[in-house]
Amino acid sequence: MDDRPGPAFAVLYRWRLVPGREASFEAAWARMTERIAADAGGLGSRLHRAADGTWAAYAQWSDRAAWEAMALDDAEAATLRRTMADAVAETLPTETFEIVRDLFRP
Repeated sequence: MDDRPGPAFAVLYRWRLVPGREASFEAAWARMTERIAADAGGLGSRLHRAADGTWAAYAQWSDRAAWEAMALDDAEAATLRRTMADAVAETLPTETFEIVRDLFRP
C-alpha cells in the first residue's frame, strides 16, 4: 500500500510546441515526471493535447509547499529541461489549484 499523502494541490502547465518536436517533448516530460515522483514528492501528472493544438500537463502534489520545494538539479534533470524547452514555441500561463474534492479514480 502506498503511504504517501493524497493530492491537495495541483498545477496546470500549458504550451504551444514546435511542430515536429512533440515526441521529444513527450519523452522528456514522461521521464521528468517519473523523476519528480521518485525524487521530489510529486504525485503524478497527465499530459494532454487540446483540440486547439496546445499541450497541457496536470500535476498533483500533496501540498503547495512540496511543489515549491521541488528541486532536481542533477545533469539528467538539466538535459530533460533543455529537451522540453527546445520543443516549446510558447509557454502559456501556469495555473495552481487547491484541491477541494477529489473524485479521480486510481
